Amino acid sequence: MLNFERLSRGYDMAAATLLEEATVNGHWEGELSSSPLSTATAIAALQLVVRNQPQRATEFEALVKSGLKWLLEHQNPDGGWGDTTLSHSNISTTTLVYSSFHLAGYDEKSDKVSMTAKAYIDRQGGFDAIRKRYGKDHTFSVPILTQCALAGLISWHELPPLPFELGCLPHWFYRWIHLPVVSYALPALIAIGQVRHYLAPSRNPFIRLIRQAAVGPTLRRLEVIQPESGGFLEATPLTSFVTMSLAAMNQADHPVARRGIEFLKSSVRADGSWPIDTNLATWVTTLSVNALRPDSLSKAHAEAIAGWLFKQQHRIVHRYTNAAPGGWAWTDLSGGVPDADDTPGAILALLKLNPQSSLVTPSLNAAIKWLLDLQNNDGGWPTFCRGWGALPFDRSTPDLTAHALRALYFWREKQIHDGVDTEESIRGLISRTDRAVSAGFAYLARRQRSDKTWFPLWFGNQFSPDEENPVYGVARVLAAYRDWNRLNDPVPQSAIAWLADAQNFDGGWGGGKNTPSSTEETALAVEALLPLKRYEESCDRGLEWLLERVESKTFQNPSPIGLYFAKLWYFERLYPIIFTVSVLARAVEQANQTRTESPGSTYLKEGAAIPSGHGKRT
Repeated sequence: MLNFERLSRGYDMAAATLLEEATVNGHWEGELSSSPLSTATAIAALQLVVRNQPQRATEFEALVKSGLKWLLEHQNPDGGWGDTTLSHSNISTTTLVYSSFHLAGYDEKSDKVSMTAKAYIDRQGGFDAIRKRYGKDHTFSVPILTQCALAGLISWHELPPLPFELGCLPHWFYRWIHLPVVSYALPALIAIGQVRHYLAPSRNPFIRLIRQAAVGPTLRRLEVIQPESGGFLEATPLTSFVTMSLAAMNQADHPVARRGIEFLKSSVRADGSWPIDTNLATWVTTLSVNALRPDSLSKAHAEAIAGWLFKQQHRIVHRYTNAAPGGWAWTDLSGGVPDADDTPGAILALLKLNPQSSLVTPSLNAAIKWLLDLQNNDGGWPTFCRGWGALPFDRSTPDLTAHALRALYFWREKQIHDGVDTEESIRGLISRTDRAVSAGFAYLARRQRSDKTWFPLWFGNQFSPDEENPVYGVARVLAAYRDWNRLNDPVPQSAIAWLADAQNFDGGWGGGKNTPSSTEETALAVEALLPLKRYEESCDRGLEWLLERVESKTFQNPSPIGLYFAKLWYFERLYPIIFTVSVLARAVEQANQTRTESPGSTYLKEGAAIPSGHGKRT
C-alpha cells in the first residue's frame, strides 16, 4: 500500500508545477505542439500569394525559408512527416510537406529531401492513398489534394468538386442534406469549391451557371463568418487552405485572404513552425481547475479564474455554426466555436470554484439549457451542431456524452443543495435533465463495443490498432458512471474489467492493451479505477509508476494522444501535468477520507463516489 506522505508530496510537487504554468491573469494557456502539417499548409499559402502577387516576395521570404528549414530538420528517417515532432509519418502530412517543397522549387529528381518524401508517398500507395484514408469524408482529403493540384502534382479533374453553392443556403438547411464535409468546414467548402470551379469548371453548362452565380454570395458569406483574428477556428490548416484557394483565383487582395495572411504571419513561432491552433486556453483552464484540490487555489486566484471564465461564455448566436448563446469554446480567441466538451468543462469548473458572483446562476442555467438543447435524438451529444449525423465529427460521441452527463450531475446536485429546486424554472430544468440523463446513459450502453470499450472522438493513440484510444474512452465514460453512482451497473462493470486487464507489466497504461505506457493514459486509467477496492493493487502499481515520474520530473513529457479535426494529431504540453494532478488529488482526498472513517484503509467502498469539492453528494 502506498505511503500517504509520499502520495501527498507527489501531489504537491505536481500541483506546484501546474500552478507555475498559470498566466499572470490566473488562467492557463498551455502550449500546443508545433505541426509539420500546419507549417506545410502555411508556407504553401504564402507561396501561392507570392505567385499571384510577385511584389510581395520580400514580405514572405523569411517566413517561407524558416518554415522549410524547420520541416527539413523534422523529417522522419523513413522520409515522411508526422503531425507532430513525436508522431509517426503519415500519408496526409507527408503529401502536404512534399507539395510545399515542390512549390518552392524542390524536385525529387535532384533533391534528396523531395526524393525520400516522394518514395514514402509511393510506398503508401501514392496520392490515391489520401482518398482511401478518408473515404466519403471530403473534409480533409479534398483540401490536401487541392494543395497538390495547386503545386502541379495532380490534375484538377482528379478532385471531386465541392458544392460551394450550398453556402448560399441558411445554416439550418444543412442538417437535412448529406454534405461531403463536416459542419465546421464551411470555409473550406466555399473557398476550395470556388478554386476548383475557377480552374476546372463543370462541363455541365447548367451547373456551371449556378456555381458562377453563387461565387459572389458565398464569398460574402465567407467574409461574414471569418473571425476578427482572421483564423477560421484559430486553425492554421483551415485558414491556409482558404487563403491559398483565394490567392489561386486572383483573390489575394480579398478581405478574407488579407485577414488570413495576417493570421498566418502573427501565429508563426520563432523557430519557423506553426501549431495546429493558437491555443486551448479555455479547455486547459477548466481541466486545471477540475484537477486541482480546492485548497490549492487561493480565494483571489479562484475569483480571477471564475471572472475570466464568465467572460468566455458565448452570449450571442454564433455567426459560424449558429450555436445558441450559453456555451464555451476551447479558446478565448475570436475563432473559437462553442462545443459540447468545453461547455461541460466550464460548468464543472465554475461549480467547483463557487464564486460569489451574481453571474453564477444565470450563467450556469444558460449553459445547462445549451447542453440540453444540443442533445441528439439518439441520446448522445455531438460536438458542435445538433442533428448533423452524416460524418463522424458531427455524430454523437461517448466521451462528450459522458462529460455532459457529469456536468448535469453536479449542476443538479447544487440546485438541491442550495434549495433552489423548488423554483418553477429550476424544476423544469431538473425535469429536462433527468430525461436527458436517462437517454444519455441508454446511448452509452448502446455504444459500448463488443470488447466492452468506448472509443473517443477527440483522442487517439498512434500505437493502438486503427489509432484508437479505448483507454481514454473507457476512463472518461466511467467518470460519468462514477459521478452518478452507477459503477455497479453491468455496463460499467464490464468496462472496468477491460480497463484493469489493459494495464501494462510496468504498471502503466497506454492507449489500449499492449501499447507503451504514457503519463496521460496511466493517470486517466488509475483515476477511473480508484473507487474500486478490488483494484487496489492495480491502482497502487499505477500510482507508483506516476510518482516515480513526478519525483524524477519526467511526468511533464507529453505524448501525441490528442486528435484535432480530421484525425490531425497534436500534443499539449499541459496534458500530462493536468492528468497527473487530477489523479493524485483524488487519491489524496480518498485516502484522507478513508483514513478518518476506516483507519488503515486507503480505498472507498466499491462503487462510492469520490469527493472532489463540487458540492453535496448523494
